Amino acid sequence: MTRLGYRLRLALPWLMVALFAVGVTLVAMLPAGWVTPQFAQRTGGRIVLADPAGSLWHGSATLRLAAGVDSGEPTELPGRLEWHTAFWPLLAGRIRMTLSQTEAMPAPVELIATQREATLGSGSLMVPAGLLDGLGAPFNTLALRGDVRLQWTDWRIFGQRAFGHLTVTLSDIVSRVSRVKPLGTFRVVFDAQGEAGTLGLNTLKGPLLLDGQGSLQDHRFVFSGSARAEPAVAENLRPLLDLLGHQSPDGSYALTLDR
Repeated sequence: MTRLGYRLRLALPWLMVALFAVGVTLVAMLPAGWVTPQFAQRTGGRIVLADPAGSLWHGSATLRLAAGVDSGEPTELPGRLEWHTAFWPLLAGRIRMTLSQTEAMPAPVELIATQREATLGSGSLMVPAGLLDGLGAPFNTLALRGDVRLQWTDWRIFGQRAFGHLTVTLSDIVSRVSRVKPLGTFRVVFDAQGEAGTLGLNTLKGPLLLDGQGSLQDHRFVFSGSARAEPAVAENLRPLLDLLGHQSPDGSYALTLDR
Protein backbone atom coordinates (compact mmCIF):
# COMPACT_ATOMS: atom_id res chain seq x y z
CA MET A 1 0.00 0.00 0.00
CA THR A 2 1.35 3.42 -0.92
CA ARG A 3 1.85 6.14 1.66
CA LEU A 4 -1.01 8.14 0.08
CA GLY A 5 -3.33 5.16 0.24
CA TYR A 6 -2.37 4.53 3.87
CA ARG A 7 -3.15 8.15 4.79
CA LEU A 8 -6.49 8.02 2.98
CA ARG A 9 -7.40 4.86 4.85
CA LEU A 10 -6.62 6.55 8.19
CA ALA A 11 -8.59 9.65 7.22
CA LEU A 12 -11.65 7.81 5.88
CA PRO A 13 -13.41 7.31 9.27
CA TRP A 14 -12.93 10.97 10.11
CA LEU A 15 -14.20 11.96 6.69
CA MET A 16 -17.36 9.88 7.23
CA VAL A 17 -17.88 11.51 10.63
CA ALA A 18 -17.45 14.96 9.08
CA LEU A 19 -19.96 14.20 6.30
CA PHE A 20 -22.45 12.85 8.82
CA ALA A 21 -22.04 15.95 11.00
CA VAL A 22 -22.57 18.23 8.00
CA GLY A 23 -25.67 16.27 7.00
CA VAL A 24 -27.12 16.44 10.50
CA THR A 25 -26.43 20.17 10.65
CA LEU A 26 -28.15 20.81 7.32
CA VAL A 27 -31.21 18.78 8.31
CA ALA A 28 -31.36 20.45 11.73
CA MET A 29 -31.43 23.83 10.02
CA LEU A 30 -34.44 22.98 7.83
CA PRO A 31 -36.97 25.77 8.48
CA ALA A 32 -40.51 25.12 9.65
CA GLY A 33 -41.72 26.43 6.29
CA TRP A 34 -40.33 23.27 4.68
CA VAL A 35 -43.00 21.05 6.27
CA THR A 36 -46.08 23.31 6.49
CA PRO A 37 -47.03 23.19 2.74
CA GLN A 38 -47.64 19.44 3.10
CA PHE A 39 -50.81 20.05 5.14
CA ALA A 40 -52.37 22.32 2.52
CA GLN A 41 -51.41 19.95 -0.29
CA ARG A 42 -52.89 16.85 1.37
CA THR A 43 -56.14 18.59 2.40
CA GLY A 44 -56.86 20.41 -0.85
CA GLY A 45 -56.13 23.77 0.76
CA ARG A 46 -58.72 23.30 3.51
CA ILE A 47 -56.19 23.12 6.37
CA VAL A 48 -53.35 25.63 6.15
CA LEU A 49 -50.43 26.09 8.54
CA ALA A 50 -49.50 29.75 8.22
CA ASP A 51 -46.77 31.99 9.65
CA PRO A 52 -44.36 29.12 10.39
CA ALA A 53 -41.55 29.76 12.86
CA GLY A 54 -38.66 27.69 14.12
CA SER A 55 -37.44 24.55 12.39
CA LEU A 56 -38.55 21.11 11.33
CA TRP A 57 -37.47 19.88 14.77
CA HIS A 58 -38.95 22.55 17.04
CA GLY A 59 -41.43 24.80 15.32
CA SER A 60 -44.89 26.33 15.36
CA ALA A 61 -47.52 27.78 13.04
CA THR A 62 -51.06 29.13 13.11
CA LEU A 63 -53.87 26.84 11.92
CA ARG A 64 -56.32 28.19 9.36
CA LEU A 65 -59.39 26.67 7.71
CA ALA A 66 -60.36 27.54 4.16
CA ALA A 67 -62.84 26.30 1.55
CA GLY A 68 -59.96 25.32 -0.71
CA VAL A 69 -57.05 26.68 -2.69
CA ASP A 70 -57.54 30.34 -3.73
CA SER A 71 -60.84 30.49 -1.80
CA GLY A 72 -62.17 33.41 0.19
CA GLU A 73 -60.99 34.68 3.54
CA PRO A 74 -59.88 31.80 5.80
CA THR A 75 -60.53 31.66 9.53
CA GLU A 76 -57.75 31.24 12.06
CA LEU A 77 -57.64 29.28 15.31
CA PRO A 78 -56.31 31.41 18.20
CA GLY A 79 -52.92 30.34 19.52
CA ARG A 80 -50.15 28.34 17.85
CA LEU A 81 -49.77 24.74 16.78
CA GLU A 82 -46.39 23.55 18.07
CA TRP A 83 -44.39 20.45 17.14
CA HIS A 84 -41.27 18.65 18.29
CA THR A 85 -39.65 16.04 16.04
CA ALA A 86 -37.41 13.27 17.43
CA PHE A 87 -34.16 12.77 15.51
CA TRP A 88 -33.16 9.15 16.13
CA PRO A 89 -36.35 7.50 14.76
CA LEU A 90 -35.57 9.15 11.41
CA LEU A 91 -32.55 6.86 11.07
CA ALA A 92 -34.99 3.92 11.06
CA GLY A 93 -37.22 5.58 8.44
CA ARG A 94 -39.85 6.72 10.94
CA ILE A 95 -41.15 10.17 11.85
CA ARG A 96 -42.12 10.74 15.47
CA MET A 97 -43.62 14.12 16.35
CA THR A 98 -45.28 15.56 19.44
CA LEU A 99 -48.06 18.04 18.58
CA SER A 100 -49.71 20.57 20.86
CA GLN A 101 -51.86 23.68 20.54
CA THR A 102 -51.37 26.52 22.98
CA GLU A 103 -55.05 27.50 23.25
CA ALA A 104 -57.16 24.55 22.11
CA MET A 105 -55.55 21.27 23.24
CA PRO A 106 -55.52 20.21 26.89
CA ALA A 107 -52.71 17.71 26.26
CA PRO A 108 -50.22 17.02 23.44
CA VAL A 109 -50.67 14.12 21.02
CA GLU A 110 -48.09 11.96 19.26
CA LEU A 111 -47.82 11.39 15.52
CA ILE A 112 -45.83 8.42 14.23
CA ALA A 113 -45.45 7.89 10.49
CA THR A 114 -43.56 5.68 8.05
CA GLN A 115 -43.79 5.38 4.28
CA ARG A 116 -46.61 2.83 4.65
CA GLU A 117 -48.67 3.98 7.63
CA ALA A 118 -49.30 6.73 10.16
CA THR A 119 -50.85 6.86 13.63
CA LEU A 120 -52.17 9.94 15.42
CA GLY A 121 -52.58 9.31 19.14
CA SER A 122 -55.88 9.86 20.92
CA GLY A 123 -56.64 13.40 22.00
CA SER A 124 -59.10 16.28 22.01
CA LEU A 125 -59.41 19.79 20.63
CA MET A 126 -61.73 22.65 21.60
CA VAL A 127 -62.37 25.33 18.97
CA PRO A 128 -64.88 28.16 18.47
CA ALA A 129 -67.68 27.31 16.04
CA GLY A 130 -66.86 30.48 14.09
CA LEU A 131 -63.73 28.74 12.84
CA LEU A 132 -65.99 26.69 10.54
CA ASP A 133 -66.88 29.82 8.54
CA GLY A 134 -63.60 29.42 6.68
CA LEU A 135 -64.82 26.16 5.09
CA GLY A 136 -67.38 28.06 3.01
CA ALA A 137 -71.00 27.02 2.39
CA PRO A 138 -73.08 26.20 4.31
CA PHE A 139 -71.04 27.21 7.38
CA ASN A 140 -70.40 30.80 6.30
CA THR A 141 -74.12 31.22 5.55
CA LEU A 142 -75.25 29.83 8.90
CA ALA A 143 -72.48 31.71 10.81
CA LEU A 144 -72.56 29.29 13.72
CA ARG A 145 -71.29 30.42 17.11
CA GLY A 146 -70.61 28.35 20.21
CA ASP A 147 -68.04 25.75 21.26
CA VAL A 148 -66.95 22.73 19.24
CA ARG A 149 -65.12 19.86 20.93
CA LEU A 150 -63.40 17.16 18.89
CA GLN A 151 -62.38 13.96 20.65
CA TRP A 152 -60.76 11.00 18.89
CA THR A 153 -59.27 7.60 19.58
CA ASP A 154 -55.96 6.50 18.04
CA TRP A 155 -56.34 7.29 14.34
CA ARG A 156 -54.51 4.89 12.02
CA ILE A 157 -53.97 5.39 8.29
CA PHE A 158 -52.73 2.72 5.89
CA GLY A 159 -52.59 4.16 2.37
CA GLN A 160 -56.21 4.99 1.48
CA ARG A 161 -57.60 3.18 4.54
CA ALA A 162 -58.28 4.86 7.87
CA PHE A 163 -59.40 3.42 11.20
CA GLY A 164 -60.60 5.43 14.18
CA HIS A 165 -63.48 6.96 16.11
CA LEU A 166 -64.21 10.70 16.16
CA THR A 167 -66.84 12.48 18.26
CA VAL A 168 -67.71 16.13 17.60
CA THR A 169 -69.86 17.95 20.17
CA LEU A 170 -71.28 21.37 19.25
CA SER A 171 -72.42 23.08 22.45
CA ASP A 172 -74.95 25.94 22.86
CA ILE A 173 -74.90 26.74 19.15
CA VAL A 174 -76.45 29.95 17.79
CA SER A 175 -76.81 31.17 14.19
CA ARG A 176 -77.26 34.57 12.65
CA VAL A 177 -80.18 33.27 10.56
CA SER A 178 -82.25 32.36 13.63
CA ARG A 179 -83.71 34.44 16.45
CA VAL A 180 -83.87 31.33 18.66
CA LYS A 181 -80.80 31.26 20.90
CA PRO A 182 -79.35 28.81 21.60
CA LEU A 183 -80.42 26.29 19.00
CA GLY A 184 -79.11 23.43 21.10
CA THR A 185 -76.22 21.06 21.66
CA PHE A 186 -75.49 18.48 18.96
CA ARG A 187 -73.28 15.44 18.55
CA VAL A 188 -71.68 14.00 15.43
CA VAL A 189 -69.99 10.60 15.60
CA PHE A 190 -67.79 9.27 12.78
CA ASP A 191 -66.34 5.77 12.62
CA ALA A 192 -63.64 5.19 10.00
CA GLN A 193 -63.56 1.56 8.89
CA GLY A 194 -60.83 1.24 6.29
CA GLU A 195 -62.07 2.64 2.97
CA ALA A 196 -65.59 2.97 4.40
CA GLY A 197 -67.11 4.85 7.32
CA THR A 198 -70.35 5.70 9.11
CA LEU A 199 -71.63 8.97 10.55
CA GLY A 200 -74.38 9.67 13.06
CA LEU A 201 -75.98 13.01 14.00
CA ASN A 202 -78.35 13.74 16.89
CA THR A 203 -79.47 16.52 19.23
CA LEU A 204 -78.44 16.23 22.87
CA LYS A 205 -80.60 19.14 24.04
CA GLY A 206 -82.32 22.19 22.61
CA PRO A 207 -85.30 23.22 20.47
CA LEU A 208 -83.71 22.28 17.10
CA LEU A 209 -84.05 18.50 16.76
CA LEU A 210 -81.63 16.90 14.32
CA ASP A 211 -80.97 13.25 13.60
CA GLY A 212 -79.55 11.27 10.71
CA GLN A 213 -77.16 8.64 9.43
CA GLY A 214 -74.49 8.77 6.76
CA SER A 215 -72.06 6.38 5.12
CA LEU A 216 -68.83 6.66 3.17
CA GLN A 217 -68.22 3.99 0.53
CA ASP A 218 -66.05 4.03 -2.61
CA HIS A 219 -65.19 7.73 -2.06
CA ARG A 220 -68.91 8.59 -2.05
CA PHE A 221 -70.64 10.09 0.99
CA VAL A 222 -74.41 9.69 1.41
CA PHE A 223 -76.36 11.21 4.30
CA SER A 224 -80.05 11.07 5.13
CA GLY A 225 -81.70 12.69 8.13
CA SER A 226 -84.34 15.07 9.37
CA ALA A 227 -84.70 18.38 11.19
CA ARG A 228 -87.64 19.61 13.18
CA ALA A 229 -88.39 22.20 15.85
CA GLU A 230 -90.10 21.98 19.20
CA PRO A 231 -93.67 23.33 18.79
CA ALA A 232 -93.10 26.42 20.96
CA VAL A 233 -90.41 27.80 18.60
CA ALA A 234 -91.44 26.20 15.30
CA GLU A 235 -92.42 29.47 13.63
CA ASN A 236 -89.26 31.30 14.69
CA LEU A 237 -87.10 28.42 13.44
CA ARG A 238 -88.80 28.19 10.04
CA PRO A 239 -86.24 30.41 8.17
CA LEU A 240 -83.40 28.21 9.40
CA LEU A 241 -85.26 24.97 8.63
CA ASP A 242 -85.99 26.20 5.09
CA LEU A 243 -82.23 26.61 4.59
CA LEU A 244 -81.49 23.11 5.87
CA GLY A 245 -83.86 21.14 3.62
CA HIS A 246 -87.29 20.61 2.07
CA GLN A 247 -90.36 20.18 4.26
CA SER A 248 -91.89 16.72 4.40
CA PRO A 249 -95.64 15.96 4.79
CA ASP A 250 -95.10 15.14 8.48
CA GLY A 251 -93.75 18.65 9.13
CA SER A 252 -90.08 17.68 9.42
CA TYR A 253 -87.39 18.85 7.00
CA ALA A 254 -85.37 16.33 5.01
CA LEU A 255 -81.58 16.53 5.34
CA THR A 256 -79.89 14.82 2.39
CA LEU A 257 -76.42 14.83 0.93
CA ASP A 258 -74.93 12.72 -1.86
CA ARG A 259 -71.47 13.52 -3.15
